Amino acid sequence: MPHKIAGNSGADNVGEVSRKRIIIASMVGTTIEFYDFYIYATAAVSVFPLLFFPKSDAGAALLASMATFGVAFVARPFGSILFGHFGDRIGRKATLVGSLFTMGIATFLIGLLPTVMQIGLWAPMLLTILRFCQGLGLGGEWSGAALLATETAKEGKRAWAAMWPQLGAPFGFILANGFFLLLTVLFNYNSSQALLESDFLTWGWRIPFLASFIMVAIGLYVRFRLDETPVFARAMARGEKLKAPLAVVFRRHLKALILGTFIMLATYGVFYLMTTWILSYAIGKIELGFLGIGYRSFLVLQLISVLLFAGMIPVSGWLADRYGRRGVLLVVTAAIILFGFSFNLFLDPKVMGTGEGANMGLMLLFLSTGMALMGLSFGPMSAVLPELFPTNVRYTGSGISYNASSILGAALTPFVAVWLARHYGVGSVGVYLSVLGALTFIAIWLSRETKHTSLDTFGDESATLGIETTSP
Repeated sequence: MPHKIAGNSGADNVGEVSRKRIIIASMVGTTIEFYDFYIYATAAVSVFPLLFFPKSDAGAALLASMATFGVAFVARPFGSILFGHFGDRIGRKATLVGSLFTMGIATFLIGLLPTVMQIGLWAPMLLTILRFCQGLGLGGEWSGAALLATETAKEGKRAWAAMWPQLGAPFGFILANGFFLLLTVLFNYNSSQALLESDFLTWGWRIPFLASFIMVAIGLYVRFRLDETPVFARAMARGEKLKAPLAVVFRRHLKALILGTFIMLATYGVFYLMTTWILSYAIGKIELGFLGIGYRSFLVLQLISVLLFAGMIPVSGWLADRYGRRGVLLVVTAAIILFGFSFNLFLDPKVMGTGEGANMGLMLLFLSTGMALMGLSFGPMSAVLPELFPTNVRYTGSGISYNASSILGAALTPFVAVWLARHYGVGSVGVYLSVLGALTFIAIWLSRETKHTSLDTFGDESATLGIETTSP
């Protein structure tokens, strides 16, 4: 069990100037990482099925593209293990630089890839490898940014401090999809009448991927100016460095690992239904059972709704500090479960309409509801998951929980949702979300309140393994 170190706080020796720099660095870094991640998600629906997975059956091409989208989520736990190992041994700062660099290089190279028409099957193979590398980078990013914020937070304000890196998710989404929206306008691209020889499909889609190089350079500059967190520095001074943080996490903190994984499950599910799957369902062809809404029109609605996602994150951070993490998340998760049962009331083609006759106001209400719930659920997570683990395994433990959950709640969700919608109707997708929500509700109910947990903690293994675990 973790033990408190008396008299120490994560806010010790952190001035206001340093804390503001940390806020900027954590938010800018996660924004860039999520931007890189989301431009792939958007392209996986609107571009890659045409250029990397062309098949006679458009639905099969979409499923193939969604499968490569999910590869990154398989990679993310490996990224959390790799970067978590170094984050718990050499520090948060250096590891965050490495994760950002990994993601940036992979994204830039996707922008240079030849298509299947140019190099055949090598194209989807290379795309899959680079998508895996994107997942490795993001797997190490989130937990490092969360620890950077939480381990330097003021007393009683940890959830508020931790919500800043969470804002990188909606900001990155807005940047990525706003960029794609701008390009479709400039190139006069219509997804429902896509021509392979169009300038957008020939080279325009590459611009957001190549532009990530500039953003990564900015992120690296910001992060190189940071200091190590005082909580980690004190843990190292006490001789608590472990040779194998991963082994200790599974041996001593398995319950926290499992609970953390399922606590994140509904958050992932609702987000990737509201972004990746709904995009494919909304702009898909009417004859395949989709809504046939224009890509550009739908993207505008999605960007508006993401503003609610961003707006709810500070609200949830404040609520979690005021009333506790557990109670807030139980209420929000119950709302997600109820929301899942409402999908038919919003998205059934008989209710929503199709093509130019689609009810765009109803679609905006659906998206806004889902995104608001996502913000309320996502906001406290960068405080909750780190609070489950002691300092010397915190990067590894919180990262694995966060990213293992991504396989169950995110990697599978768009693929399963496409299949369910085609075979059982859109209502079944909502039931799937409700099931994810029920599993999360149970995990939160079984967990303890972590609001007052000290981050200056060590595990029993630090006292018993001694010198063996502190060797460099």
